[in-house]
Amino acid sequence: MKKFFSYICLLLCTFMNLTLHALNISDSVPNFEAIDANGKTWSLNKFHLKKYVLLYFYPAAMTGGCTKQACSYRDSYQDWQKLGVEVVGISGDLPENLSLFTKAEKLPFTLLSDPDGKVAQLFQVPQKKGGIIERFFLGDKYTLERGVTIKRWTFLISKSGKLIYKNDKVDPLKDSANVMEFIKNKNQ
Repeated sequence: MKKFFSYICLLLCTFMNLTLHALNISDSVPNFEAIDANGKTWSLNKFHLKKYVLLYFYPAAMTGGCTKQACSYRDSYQDWQKLGVEVVGISGDLPENLSLFTKAEKLPFTLLSDPDGKVAQLFQVPQKKGGIIERFFLGDKYTLERGVTIKRWTFLISKSGKLIYKNDKVDPLKDSANVMEFIKNKNQ
């Protein structure tokens, strides 16, 4: 009986370690898929050996800090393209919210929907209960729903699929500039 309980404890500890293991710098990032603002499936594998992927998690589309962060990436988008970096934002918003956010702010990069928080969980990004907000765009009122509210974290994944940058204390106004500085220094 004692052996049985020891075996169960070992299994539980192993399982907990696997599910709680946060991605660290130089870890391989597992492939994931999510639905984008156009309702199409986006896959990390598409960029393997082709581009860096800058993945930034943000709490909610069309809110103050999140809009400032997205617009800072928008405003430096040409620089990101020159560096061979695919910029991708991800939140718990539904795809139709992301489509509206993209149109409202003229965002040229991909936004992904993670309403159940599975991608955030893969990266060990904290999350809490979702919510509903109302916004106006071009005179029409929209109700935006998100399944979860994801904390603001940023990751940079190398062309070979390794995590090379991780920030869990993101300043939405400086996020784009901070990651840009990191990648420029890395490429020198």
